[in-house]
Amino acid sequence: MELNETPKGERIHIALFGRTNAGKSSVINAITGQDLAIVSEEKGTTTDPVYKAMELLPLGPVMIVDTPGLDDKSKLGNERAKRAKNVLRKTDLAIVVADGQTAEKDLSLEKEILALAGKQGISSLLVLNKQDLWEEREDSIAALGHIGVSAKTGYHIQELKELIALSFEREKEDRFLVRDLIEKDDMVLLVVPIDESAPKGRLILPQQQVIRDVLEAGASALVCKDTELKQVLADSGRKPKLVITDSQVFKQVAEITPEEIPLTSFSVLFARYKGDFELFLKGVEQLKQLENGDTILIAEGCTHHRQCKDIGTVKIPDWLSTYTGKKLIFETCSGESFPENLKKYALIVHCGACMLNKAEMSCRLSQSKEQNIPIINFGLLIAETQGVLERCRKAMNLK
Repeated sequence: MELNETPKGERIHIALFGRTNAGKSSVINAITGQDLAIVSEEKGTTTDPVYKAMELLPLGPVMIVDTPGLDDKSKLGNERAKRAKNVLRKTDLAIVVADGQTAEKDLSLEKEILALAGKQGISSLLVLNKQDLWEEREDSIAALGHIGVSAKTGYHIQELKELIALSFEREKEDRFLVRDLIEKDDMVLLVVPIDESAPKGRLILPQQQVIRDVLEAGASALVCKDTELKQVLADSGRKPKLVITDSQVFKQVAEITPEEIPLTSFSVLFARYKGDFELFLKGVEQLKQLENGDTILIAEGCTHHRQCKDIGTVKIPDWLSTYTGKKLIFETCSGESFPENLKKYALIVHCGACMLNKAEMSCRLSQSKEQNIPIINFGLLIAETQGVLERCRKAMNLK
């Protein structure tokens, strides 16, 4: 990611689906006004989902995803189709492209994708491409709700862009990391440990995003290491409205920070920003119900080099085993490799999801609810095991 680039997890994800040679890549190029996708008459030009970050007015930063054709019945084609359908997990808007010349004969595959999108609560549009080669008629196709376009001539491309923008205008919501917990001119103290697991020369994404949100509120952000916290509180001459810490030093920071100062963590803030805070709190209740031999899934949204004191594979298993006094089995997954079948797990412990977009995290939460598997966020689990959860909950109710 470039220094000033909007993070992938904060971009609107717009994915195009359809059969081979329906013109998905051509439609992408027409929408964006750029040659982002390779266009060819040869079938199967797009062999894997292709992601392209860009600015699309009036939406702003978006992620355009071009997917392989879904109608290739070969063994390799079936795998590509599976990957294309997996893209739905992280899609905010699904654009299903069909060849308008043949659409009235068979739209079964397109209907399948539209139905899958609807089941997952994803907005969708049916686009009948190649309008320059067919005459649009009022028939059963129109009843589905669609727009006829020509990527070649530009027919209805502007109207399609307006429909895309309208899809998000209807669903627009204000989500803040911390802005709604503070007021203008407040001072927020951020505690950022610098140890062997900290990236060299930079802050991690959640810390960057929280600082930006504090500034958006018209407040000021003061940043210090956990080892300097006591001195900073003594010297600042101003009581912070809120202290936000890395969850890994929750206990140490809680012992230093006076009780009257609200305290939370970056991960806990992400629990409500990217997740479902109330659902995660229910997951806290499951901690006391764990038994010997239970299997715990620790899920992280990114892939990274594991350190000797890695939080997902070392620290959380240690904290949870000590807290429960049980012999537990731990499995991990990272990046996009979230299991479809969760029945073997007694609990899912999920990271803050800073690298996942809202749609993909919502899909994971829906899976856990549908399969009745409790789920908890890293920050809330650490807060509970370190004895600071109640204090943290009070801080999140600030006005």
